[in-house]
Amino acid sequence: MFSNLTSPAGLEALNNFLADKSYIEGYNASQADVAVYKAVGSAPNAAKYPNAARWYAHIASFANEFASLPGEKKPASAYGPAAPKSAPAADDDDDDDDDDLFGSDSETDEEAEKLKAQRLAEYRKKKAAKPQEAAKSLVILDVKPWDDETPMAELEKGVREVAMDGLLWGSSKLVDIGYGIKKLQITCVIEDAKVGTDDLIDEIMELSDYVQSVDIASFNKL
Repeated sequence: MFSNLTSPAGLEALNNFLADKSYIEGYNASQADVAVYKAVGSAPNAAKYPNAARWYAHIASFANEFASLPGEKKPASAYGPAAPKSAPAADDDDDDDDDDLFGSDSETDEEAEKLKAQRLAEYRKKKAAKPQEAAKSLVILDVKPWDDETPMAELEKGVREVAMDGLLWGSSKLVDIGYGIKKLQITCVIEDAKVGTDDLIDEIMELSDYVQSVDIASFNKL
């Protein structure tokens, strides 16, 4: 279970836990992610905790949707590598390995082995036919205006109006870059097969009245 996620030890535990996961539980953002996100409190150091930093930035993109995310609200300490897992649903095949479908049957007679082989074949067939989740990436863009007189609210509105199949805009903030000028730093999640970063940047650059340049500040596979 996670404890004191603001401490180095807690962040290290979270970073290790997320080494092969995109979410705290399951394959989509849920209340488990919200609880741990709030317990962490601020973005982890990406150099020390790259997995935790990648996850934190991704969950931040759901900030306006926290209340609607699925799952039961629990404290962050209810999750983590030692947290008990709930029993899988009947059709949640990905969490089961082949032998778990049948338990430790002590019977070794021919009929039992036949039945086991038949169920195993059905399971594998069903799993192979199950659609795979689309590959996605978390992208953070730096959008720079022409000068300090550029209306940043209008600039951000124009950026968010860029729409593509497989593109989801997330959180944003203004960052000082000097001489009274601020850049827009905005997060988005893209489906790799549908959205190319070059095409996305070209679309934003069409806002030529506001936008001087667009750079990729961060790109992480989810």
